[in-house]
Amino acid sequence: MKPHPMLSHRYTSVEERPVYVKELFDQGAEHYDPVVGWGFFGTGKFYRREALRRHGLEPGMALLDVASGTGLVAVAAKEVLGSDEAITCVEPSDGMIAVARRKLNARFVKSRAETMPLDDGAYDFLTVGYAVRHFEDLETTFREFNRVLRSGGKVLILEATRPESRWGSFLFRLYFGRIYPFFTRFLTRSEKAEEMMVYFWETMDGCVRPTELMGALREAGFVSVGRRPVAGFFSEYTAVKP
Repeated sequence: MKPHPMLSHRYTSVEERPVYVKELFDQGAEHYDPVVGWGFFGTGKFYRREALRRHGLEPGMALLDVASGTGLVAVAAKEVLGSDEAITCVEPSDGMIAVARRKLNARFVKSRAETMPLDDGAYDFLTVGYAVRHFEDLETTFREFNRVLRSGGKVLILEATRPESRWGSFLFRLYFGRIYPFFTRFLTRSEKAEEMMVYFWETMDGCVRPTELMGALREAGFVSVGRRPVAGFFSEYTAVKP
């Protein structure tokens, strides 16, 4: 299952997609943290930490942060765990990893999520922070999540979700499709940073709906699959490996 339809104005084939995304993230990495900081009105750090605690992350657990980007979720996990010794970050973008290394002494693995060079059953908790839209195939990726988790291990996926209502969808489109990219370009003076935010909007707008995403988790062998809506525009997806 593809997370969203092919964006032919960005790349001309599915094979070109990961190359395009990596290059975009490499070039926009230095701007990512400040853009996310003001874009979510400074609430992101607190929210990520509390979401991890609420869903059961605790000291002593081994955490895998997939599509870790600049390490925003991993930094929040470090605060919950008390250190970053048991954190592994998987990320394909060199630019994103370079930024994350300035904040973390975690283990970094340069890899796409679909085939990770990690041992079976090595982790207690797996996180994805606003990146499920960038995976190549959801069921393939979720089966890989199942493989690397221990029995009873938990997945927590944080993601933006376009509302079903006409008014909510309009506000979602206005902010993420117009306002956010405009101010990104205005504040960073970076064409690539703006393009990254526009691409984020396009993938959010076309992303599979929550029922489909949860269905892909079940198909991959997970149980206790659920979704917690947040503020009408975001989702916390959870699943457990039997």
